Amino acid sequence: METEDVTVREQLFHNRVRETIICVLLFICLYILSHFILTHFKKNAEFVTDDIEDATVNKIALWLCTFTLSVAVCAVLLLPISILSNEVLLTFPHSYYMQWLNGSLIRGLWNLVFLFSNLSLVFLMPFAYFFTESEGFAGSKKGIMARVYETAVMLLLLSLLVLGIVWVASALLHLNTARESLYDLWEYYLPHLYSGISLFGVLLLLLCTPFGLSRMFSITGSLLVKPRLLENLEETMNCTVFEEASLSRKLKSNTSCWISANTESINNEFLSVQSKRIALELRKRASPWQRNLGYPVAMLLLLALTAVSVLMVCFHVLELLFDESAMPRGMEDPHLGLASFSMFGSLGAAVQVVIILYLMVSSVVGFYSSPLFTGLLPCAQDTTLTQIIGNCVSLLILSSALPVFSRTLGITRFDLLGDFGRYNWLGSFHIVFLYNMLFAGLTSACLINTVTWALQRELIRAFGLHRLPLTVSRSTIPLKLLLANGLSKIH
Repeated sequence: METEDVTVREQLFHNRVRETIICVLLFICLYILSHFILTHFKKNAEFVTDDIEDATVNKIALWLCTFTLSVAVCAVLLLPISILSNEVLLTFPHSYYMQWLNGSLIRGLWNLVFLFSNLSLVFLMPFAYFFTESEGFAGSKKGIMARVYETAVMLLLLSLLVLGIVWVASALLHLNTARESLYDLWEYYLPHLYSGISLFGVLLLLLCTPFGLSRMFSITGSLLVKPRLLENLEETMNCTVFEEASLSRKLKSNTSCWISANTESINNEFLSVQSKRIALELRKRASPWQRNLGYPVAMLLLLALTAVSVLMVCFHVLELLFDESAMPRGMEDPHLGLASFSMFGSLGAAVQVVIILYLMVSSVVGFYSSPLFTGLLPCAQDTTLTQIIGNCVSLLILSSALPVFSRTLGITRFDLLGDFGRYNWLGSFHIVFLYNMLFAGLTSACLINTVTWALQRELIRAFGLHRLPLTVSRSTIPLKLLLANGLSKIH
């Protein structure tokens, strides 16, 4: 009996050591990746200065930002890793080399990501910001520790302010419960704070993702060579070269009697024509496959992913009306390797992973395309440390809300693990149902608007109507004129 107990204890010890090693190795890889990303965007002048103290403070803040960004990337990978692990165990149920991939490891990853994401959001990032802005208390000796003391005091005051706001909000919603649990910080106020932060992140995803899905078409189109219907590339190239040469002669023959405004307008027109010529040269050098196949395939792929996402959300809306198990909920044990989380098996699970990552990329694109957050858009080698902190906080909010976002929309049936499934608002049918309806409606509206405008723009360009004067409203051009112009070009 003692031998069996020792064997069980040894097995539990080895399992815990193995899981710890795997988590540490995964985090080290993500930390190195995050370090390269932030190094690419950071402003080097802030880290190479004559003031050694400021440079040290900035390096410490950058380390905290790197840690936060690695946690954000790990939060994005939570659901894909969990879904793929389940499919791998279903494919190789008796493989000795896959036994380390179990529910305990996945549950541990979820708990660690929840802990580190809230630690970074509540303490590390505010500490990094106050640390870079601090100078030490007046009259105290200057140095790193003086800045640390001032940052600690500011962080304590901020924590008291946030907890006071949470207590007031809880008292307004649940008066008796708030009075009884005035000093119950760990079991009452922190879960409410985490629930509010997650709700804010999910609402931010609701606003950014549909806009990002529509922006993905234009961004992908700007990166690829677009095919032009009914266009003679050689003729357009020659006309552009002649126009550029004419504007160049006008600039060279500029006399002192010309006003500067006229010269500036000609210069702007010359730069516009020059950029047009460069784009045409790129299209001319592109292979026929790139000109005629790459762009349509990419657009069809984006359209298919967006349409599948909307259909999955619509199907989930119907499930919410007839099946209570469709509501997002938490679970303690994921029970990996028993059944697939998709009705279409491994193929459906792969589609779920692709859609989850696609929605995350679209949400980031929509976030940085929004007028409110355009100022946070990082620039290579020219992003200040304050901007880096803002970007890390924003990405952490979006990524930590991604598992809840995906499960709430029914993209996957993998239930939330650990504290991710304990948010108060997840049990409200009206919130979940309204959230699904809003996402489906906003995404469909953005998609229809993007596709119709893109189709109209391409038809106008193909038929040469983009050369019309601006006083003519192109929206009032009848369809007969479009068809007649197109037939005349064909003949």
